[in-house]
Amino acid sequence: MPNTEVTSELFRTAWSNFATGVTVITTLEAEGTDVHGMTANGVASISLEPPLAMVTVGHDRNTFPLIMKNQRFGISVLTQEQRGVARHFSVPEEIRKTLPTPPYEALGESMVIGASLTMMDCRVVRTVQAGDHTIFLAEVEHIKIGYGHPLIFYQSLFAELA
Repeated sequence: MPNTEVTSELFRTAWSNFATGVTVITTLEAEGTDVHGMTANGVASISLEPPLAMVTVGHDRNTFPLIMKNQRFGISVLTQEQRGVARHFSVPEEIRKTLPTPPYEALGESMVIGASLTMMDCRVVRTVQAGDHTIFLAEVEHIKIGYGHPLIFYQSLFAELA
């Protein structure tokens, strides 16, 4: 098998073959009133005792300084009916402002996307810088379980389970 130089593009393409659920990470804007969010698939459960989750956020994302400041975020695992919500948070801010506002709801100290499969309120307990991202390790303080079928991300496209 030939050696292939690992480029950012090749690395992204390789990982696109790993099917994941689609989540939205939410936190409050600098003023503390408006909700800011981003779609993410760099999300994982870490520990049951205590309940820990992690998200990775790129340093160039608007979400990064907000989570650093707030030390809190929400995780919403989206249903296949929430494809529009996923798109909402994956477009540039100037386009996002022209789209309908997603259905937020309060959970603990976080705002999450209502009617999601799972919603979690998380408090950051540790950060680790890793390349151009930071890993936020957080204790999950509140959980709400919803209903539906998961939205999947595969080969850089939103998909549904067959």
